[in-house]
Amino acid sequence: MVREGSRWTDVFSLTPGRRTTIGRSSGSHIVIRHERCSRQHAELFAEQGDWIVRDNASRNGTRIDAQPVHGDQVLQPGQTLEIAGCQMVFVHEIADAFEHESPTAGGSASEGSGLLEEQQTVEGIDAGEITHRQRKSPFLEQRLRKPKPNQNAGAAQKLFQFAFDLSRCESIDAAAESALDTLIQHTGVATGAVMRLAESAKQISDNPNDLVLIATRQRLHRSYHRVPDFVAQTVLRDGEAVLARNIADDAALASPDSRGEISTTSTLCAPIRVENRSIGLIHLYSSDDEPSLEPEHLEFALAVAENLGLAFQNLMRQAKLATRLDRSRQKVDELRHQLGQESKIVGDSPEIRAIGEAIRRAAPTSATVLIRGESGVGKELVAQSLHDQSNRSEGPFLCLNCAALSPALLESELFGHEKGAFTGATERKLGKFEAADGGTLMLDEIGEMSPEIQAKFLRVLEGHPFERVGGNRSIRADVRVVSATNRDLEAEVRAGRFRADLYFRLHVLEIVIPPLRQRGRDILRLANYFLKRFCQQMGRKIEGFTVAAEKRLMKYPWPGNIRELKNVIERAVVLSNKSSIDAEDLVLSNVHSAGNPTMAPGDPRAFEELSLLDIERNHILQTLRATEGNKSKAASILGIERSTLDRKLKRFELTPRDWID
Repeated sequence: MVREGSRWTDVFSLTPGRRTTIGRSSGSHIVIRHERCSRQHAELFAEQGDWIVRDNASRNGTRIDAQPVHGDQVLQPGQTLEIAGCQMVFVHEIADAFEHESPTAGGSASEGSGLLEEQQTVEGIDAGEITHRQRKSPFLEQRLRKPKPNQNAGAAQKLFQFAFDLSRCESIDAAAESALDTLIQHTGVATGAVMRLAESAKQISDNPNDLVLIATRQRLHRSYHRVPDFVAQTVLRDGEAVLARNIADDAALASPDSRGEISTTSTLCAPIRVENRSIGLIHLYSSDDEPSLEPEHLEFALAVAENLGLAFQNLMRQAKLATRLDRSRQKVDELRHQLGQESKIVGDSPEIRAIGEAIRRAAPTSATVLIRGESGVGKELVAQSLHDQSNRSEGPFLCLNCAALSPALLESELFGHEKGAFTGATERKLGKFEAADGGTLMLDEIGEMSPEIQAKFLRVLEGHPFERVGGNRSIRADVRVVSATNRDLEAEVRAGRFRADLYFRLHVLEIVIPPLRQRGRDILRLANYFLKRFCQQMGRKIEGFTVAAEKRLMKYPWPGNIRELKNVIERAVVLSNKSSIDAEDLVLSNVHSAGNPTMAPGDPRAFEELSLLDIERNHILQTLRATEGNKSKAASILGIERSTLDRKLKRFELTPRDWID
């Protein structure tokens, strides 16, 4: 039984043969959401007739009756297990927990039970009266008064048994039936009902006509008579439980039977409240041959109604979450289907078949993978396939481009930051490592990572914990790292720009993706794949490529690889007004022949194997030479800011000696 301060809050049943786990993880049987509680803090299990508690090497330890637990320790009835400030009392029977302490506060109104006795004369009513009105039940008070011996202990036990039964109810109707059974057993009356505002009613309503019966109890020879409108309206409007006695022959407080007679002697009505609004009520009444309802019954009914309101709230949230979950699952299935189409590796060349085999071998392992290839060859696509075919496929897949961020921002993106860690850090942010826990993190352009970040990154790869920027709490994350680069990392290591130990840690498994120009007929397969895809997206009907177009596609060297091919096909689909894509519809770049402008695009002699970075470096250098070193004019020609040009010169390690003859 779980206790917070002086208040009992929950009950858990221990079953022999099943280990009961305690921890911060949502997968634990008993969840303690406190930062001092470890994810898998402790566990309980039966062994040779005894119940054993085991601390799972938690950071803050487990205590039994204030004494630390070391190894396996036998729990004795009545002992208190304490984890992160949460107290759990081990008992064989629920009633045992009340032997020394009771979570109730009984007593009559004169003894401070919180009852407000009120002689209320209703306009037009001469006989009956509402004798008691109450908003809160002392059974559920935060600070509990010490009860007299044996006073209301039975009621408290029934309340806790009711709370335990509620936890097993899977619907609102089942919870209402359980509430009625508990009330009738405790009060001794035989007739009652639970009513709820119809879903079509307004959010806040005190109209009795909006009430719908969801559970009833009645005697064998008497049917249930609906609560009078006056009582129902009073309870719904005021949010208070009411008790009326001596109401024989009072039609405003009791309903007549089929013969027009009123045999009701007392009636009780308690509101069922969710988030401070009444959504229903509990109605009980006694007949002339039954004991009358007492103020103690009002307290008990109000406690049952409050627990029932919490159960209704949880069940309604659960129903909404189930509906949203079903919709989300449908959306996820649709997105996965689309992703499966998007991430399909197209091609049948020997090189692509070899990559597929490498992915199948590497995916089930947890080894880091280094993906190499020119820009635009589909490195992220290969990383996605590695994730989808691994046992982490249900976890997140995140990508981060190391070249797009400064060292300070890259550290924040990787490891997160605390609020106020630097200017602009207005709130805590989880880093990619923390967000990718249980999944895969792809780091693109790994060769662009600064040396200071490389050192911290290596420690995390080796299994060490990390801290957010500006934080001091150690964090661990179970992440598989897949890195990608178009640089020659070995040359970077020799030049001292990339750590050798990090290179060897990343270079466990390697997948090299060939450039598009080396994949033969895969060029046409990819072209047809993109053609079909863009025609579906744009509602175009284009049958395919002419022979001339296919020849031009095969002859072109594709310096931008698959990314360039995709853009060329998309442009052709947008601009073409014919049933087939012709050679003239393919607008190809002349970047590959920039060093020799006399050669036409597609001429094999014009091709020189250069990376896009090398092409950019050469073009900047040629522009500076043409402007005789005038950086402002060169930046204007290049279409970039002067500060951007300075950064690129620093990145390419270009100095005036390089452009001055």
